[in-house]
Amino acid sequence: MIEEIFAGLPQSFRPGTLSKPISFYFSLGEIKKTVEVDGQSCRVSDGKAVENADCVCKTSVEFFLHIWQDDYRPGMKDFLGGTIKSNNPSALQDFLRCFGK
Repeated sequence: MIEEIFAGLPQSFRPGTLSKPISFYFSLGEIKKTVEVDGQSCRVSDGKAVENADCVCKTSVEFFLHIWQDDYRPGMKDFLGGTIKSNNPSALQDFLRCFGK
């Protein structure tokens, strides 16, 4: 399921959502993905494709699916409790917006 979600990101990307390029690195258990977006395009790569991603997100596959499929939005307790970790939580909101979430 996770592989299908990431494979479909370029098709579900909404151009014009962001004004500047941003890179995301997702560590979801054993699955590692880099997503690079700008105002007009989205590129998904396996593994760590950029040296220093603008936003790093570490969580479980199950929690990512909860966010993606159930429209759950992580709150302070999720971050403080360690369910999800990120160096840039506000960028995660931008990520979701890029794909109509």
